[in-house]
Amino acid sequence: MKWASRAVPVLSAAVAALAARDLLQRDHALLRNFPVVGRARYLLEAIGPELRQYIVAGNNEERPFTRDQRRWIYASAKKENNYFGFGTDNDIEYTPGYPIIKHRTFGRAVPPSSPTAGHDVELPCAKVLGAARRRARAFRPGSVVNISGMSFGSLSGRAVEALNRGAALAGCLQNTGEGGLSPYHRNGGDLVFQIGTAYFGCRDERGRFSLERLKDLVAGAPVRALEIKLSQGAKPSLGGLLPAAKVSAEIAATRGIPAGQDCVSPSRHAEFSDCDSLLDWVELLAAETGLPVGIKSAVGDLGFWDELTTLMRDTGRGVDYVNVDGGEGGTGAAPLIFTDSVSLPFQQGFTRVYRTFAEKDLHEQTVFIGAGKLGLPDNAVVAFALGCDMVNVGREAMLSIGCIQAQKCHTDTCPTGVATQNPWLARGLDPTLKAARAANYIRTLRRDLVKVAEACGVEHPGLIDTDAVEILDGRTASTPLREVYGYRPGWGLPSAADRAEIVRLMTAEAPQGGSAPPSPTAAG
Repeated sequence: MKWASRAVPVLSAAVAALAARDLLQRDHALLRNFPVVGRARYLLEAIGPELRQYIVAGNNEERPFTRDQRRWIYASAKKENNYFGFGTDNDIEYTPGYPIIKHRTFGRAVPPSSPTAGHDVELPCAKVLGAARRRARAFRPGSVVNISGMSFGSLSGRAVEALNRGAALAGCLQNTGEGGLSPYHRNGGDLVFQIGTAYFGCRDERGRFSLERLKDLVAGAPVRALEIKLSQGAKPSLGGLLPAAKVSAEIAATRGIPAGQDCVSPSRHAEFSDCDSLLDWVELLAAETGLPVGIKSAVGDLGFWDELTTLMRDTGRGVDYVNVDGGEGGTGAAPLIFTDSVSLPFQQGFTRVYRTFAEKDLHEQTVFIGAGKLGLPDNAVVAFALGCDMVNVGREAMLSIGCIQAQKCHTDTCPTGVATQNPWLARGLDPTLKAARAANYIRTLRRDLVKVAEACGVEHPGLIDTDAVEILDGRTASTPLREVYGYRPGWGLPSAADRAEIVRLMTAEAPQGGSAPPSPTAAG
């Protein structure tokens, strides 16, 4: 008991000292009035997110991803049972805007009946990227689900490596993000190289874009396409800042910047200043590299899109693809006002852009990519019906490799080593194990998309049309998706030639199923 008799005076002295500090400080009125005890309030506030996440909130109350959504991703990534029992706990009848997918009793596609049908399904894009403008290195992406742009610097090197290895296993593309092409991106996965306003990875010593460095970069890496980033859903029209403390030698080498200094990304590009000069630059990059070139943007003012499509129609110049990022996208840290209130959510933004292209008869020669919580099957199906040819997954991919939605991405203290440059925290992430989980998640999402497509009577999610989805207006009414967004018949689908080719590819790779032979009565 001697240790206890010694510990009590020490503990009492520490509490007294803490109480004296609280009484004398002026920053917190609560602590001046309730010394020591008042600190319980700050403790509860600090662990509030965890309390709500694990104890208080219901399965569908958490944001940005509900517990049910995270559970589906985690189970899919681990190849565990991702089914749900006892029916939906969504309040379907009383949730305006809720999408309902309409299955067909007799459809053209007949799904196979084996328990593992679709588990390893090939699900290529219904369009050939770059074919419409005859790019030298045009190709058909092998997966309609790909990994969204998340930079090395925002994510740890181990996280980037896990995603790249996962992309290789799943046969999909990984977007580098604007932070350049790091050694962690070179683990077998094919890449889309994103070019941001700071031209990281393809800039000279003065920070100017260098075409020669870009050509050298893509010649020495598995880059399949280029993406000019105009804006993103997390922080549209803002630049970025990577503090000096995070600019390690590795990050500096990847980005082409000095180590240990603040890294600032401008809010605008220096190589173009309007749609006309943007298209000139697109054509220059395509001609010099042979690669398809697209743009990524959140959606705000539609004047940009109208001017862009008018020039594409009238001059023959054009982007090969458009990646529309919804305002609900969120892998990047940003001011609250931007994450909550700047740029349109995906469905509204995408449909306005798609209609602008379709009204000028450009929709069949442009590949459309969507992002913004589209790594969930229900959201993705609606996106395909609206005209997406592919979807990019960001936060869902992070969840598949261990993210627990701690929402510490902006603090460099991510507890699972995904969004941090802290070596101790990053060491907990095993790239080999997490790569397999990322691939499992992507394969499962593709399987579910194929299953829903077959339920709608078609062979590929890109063939689901807007009449296959209705939006509930409440308990007693609903509106077809086509009417909700003012689509004309045929909008949202690839061209007739592309539809025929993707049906051929899908039925060749995955033969149609059937039932037992008919009885003599039925046969007669």
